[in-house]
Amino acid sequence: MDRPGALAGLRTTLAGFASARLDGAPGWCVALSGGADSLALTAAAAAVRPTTALIVDHGLQPGSGSVALTARQQALDLGCVAAQVIRVEVGSAGGPEAAARTARYAALGTARAGAPVLLAHTLDDQAETVLLGLGRGSGSRSIAGMRPCDPPWYRPLLGVRRLTTVAACAELGLTPWNDPHNHDRRFTRVRLRTEVLPLLEEVLGGGVAEALARTAAALREDTDALDAMAEQNLVTARAGAGLAVAAVNDLPEALRRRVIRAWLLDGGAAGLTDRQIRAVDALVSAWRGQGGVAVSWGVRNTRLFAERRGATLTLRSEPV
Repeated sequence: MDRPGALAGLRTTLAGFASARLDGAPGWCVALSGGADSLALTAAAAAVRPTTALIVDHGLQPGSGSVALTARQQALDLGCVAAQVIRVEVGSAGGPEAAARTARYAALGTARAGAPVLLAHTLDDQAETVLLGLGRGSGSRSIAGMRPCDPPWYRPLLGVRRLTTVAACAELGLTPWNDPHNHDRRFTRVRLRTEVLPLLEEVLGGGVAEALARTAAALREDTDALDAMAEQNLVTARAGAGLAVAAVNDLPEALRRRVIRAWLLDGGAAGLTDRQIRAVDALVSAWRGQGGVAVSWGVRNTRLFAERRGATLTLRSEPV
């Protein structure tokens, strides 16, 4: 029987998460970097269900291949049924962090072979994400942080502090990889972790990370409810491929913008910003004959525009 401790607590957390969120999945994958969070998650996951470790080697640092192979062996020693190292090429779009994340998720999405993937984001990561959203002023959707379940991605440790994962690795006698990027002050998230959050904890008397995580959970509930209402309104507001202005004009602003966002996404938009959505909303709520609004989408060498034609919003694309 496991003695009470960090690892035993993580196993209990994983078992409860599996029962509530992944009842039909016989096995799962874990995204393993070799750091304390993902190592602890791998250990707990392997004790609950058959686990395959997926180790992405971004090739961005000297010795990354050796780090990946060490993580692979640790995964097998922890009881994983399989462990795979995936080498990726990281582009440059969106900056180094975003480019690495894009490459990583694409590789994990291919390698998972239809299985759910557990990600080792902790409560501390969630708090940092909320602060990033606040700083960018990108609305409640960003401040709502990461979802526990966003199939095929699952985050069972969002209620667990980073100190717990470090303690679990110590109980197992594991030496986690200490990513130098986690101490590089060029990255905003590193400064939030090492400077901003500790200062907030000191000034506000502690409990800040937990409070930020609770804020994210509450906002996710509100956002999910409004998104469901928006989808219902979108059904009646459609005018072919367009959006009938009269059907959304009198909706509350928060709901109307969500209808517009859902319509834009259905039309192929991606990576929408709050500013873009508000500009398209102005074609409904502040119409003065203005021209179309360029919105983000994933097709190279073309631009996507939302514009108003009479009583309907429409989308059109044109080559750059």
